[in-house]
Amino acid sequence: MKHTSGQRVLVSGASIAGPAVAHWLDRYGYTVTVVERAPGLRPGGQAVDLRGAGRTVIERMGLLEQARELALHQRGIEWVDADGKVTVRMAADAFDGEGMISEIEILRGDLSQLLYDATSPRVEYRFDDSIETLDEHDDGVEVRFRSGAEARYDLVVGADGLHSIVRDLAFGPERSFVRPLDCYTAWFTAPAAPELDGWYQMHNAPGGRVASVRPGRDLSESKASLSFRSTPLPRVDLAAQRQLLAERFGDLGGRVPWLVAAAQTAPDLAFDSLGQVHVPRWTRGRTALVGDAGYCPTPLTGLGTSLALVGAYLLAGALADADADHDRAFGRYESLLRPYATSCQQLPPGGVRSYAPLTRTGIRLQAAAMRSMLHWPLRSIMARQAAKAADITLPELGANLR
Repeated sequence: MKHTSGQRVLVSGASIAGPAVAHWLDRYGYTVTVVERAPGLRPGGQAVDLRGAGRTVIERMGLLEQARELALHQRGIEWVDADGKVTVRMAADAFDGEGMISEIEILRGDLSQLLYDATSPRVEYRFDDSIETLDEHDDGVEVRFRSGAEARYDLVVGADGLHSIVRDLAFGPERSFVRPLDCYTAWFTAPAAPELDGWYQMHNAPGGRVASVRPGRDLSESKASLSFRSTPLPRVDLAAQRQLLAERFGDLGGRVPWLVAAAQTAPDLAFDSLGQVHVPRWTRGRTALVGDAGYCPTPLTGLGTSLALVGAYLLAGALADADADHDRAFGRYESLLRPYATSCQQLPPGGVRSYAPLTRTGIRLQAAAMRSMLHWPLRSIMARQAAKAADITLPELGANLR
């Protein structure tokens, strides 16, 4: 294998896909810099699933036991009506721990911190900065940062999410690749809700509205979300986002007013549209996309984290096995990952319509469908969705690890 020391790679994004690909590139001998527009690691966030092949990648990193220690302790998911009465309940051990609540669920911020801690001794992190321009040449990519700094890299990896800067600069505008699902979600931390008794509770209301709350790892807090269906909205600032949530959910009762009030003061409120990313080819020249930047499946699939971890593993391994020939490596990355990504991007039956029904009749039908999923013959539908996470054989790439 060609010696890769001296090969410099810039990774954009320090959430999950970025530190994951940095981990593997560093172990294959590359010199890696991760740039992140936020001033530090983004705290908070909802739970993400470590399932299937994604869990295998974490295990190969040597981080599985630490991830288990950080996992949330949840009994499962339950849907409740306006009075708080449970209409459907799915335990965490349903579908062998690979159902809607997986065996290992970890807060996004905790997983990000775990990956950062594992890589930061050897990987350079540049926070509070971002890529402003990319100028590719035959022997490298000249990068100018928002801070005004300039540097040259052999490769650039965009791991910067749904609204990827790298994808915009190297592949084209967001509108060419992001398919909106006409649904918006706000994620935030709320005070503890001890009455949850370990369950992740979800409430559907007419108008395509969903309110949910789950236990946090810290006993003093819970993790909440408010979602609603809507055609594309203009981007607005944080104050306007909080006001929009108050307006959309202001007529509902039960626990919803408490959640809306928590959203008004939550320091970690994250509000965004749901969308899938479809890029015909994830590489161009010396630039590659990994994770949500290239193939976001949306949170509705429960497979985004697995897909990001697997993509990071395959991209770095393909580079190592190709003697640093990025053209050959990128071709293998595409061929290995594309079938898995295509499968992971298939939405569960009903998609957004099932997640956020518009009418009371639709809500009743949703509850009936979820109850049926727990029993034969419809149980097989949920089982197939859960099985997608493991539907890839991970090759043992890049034998020369350091």
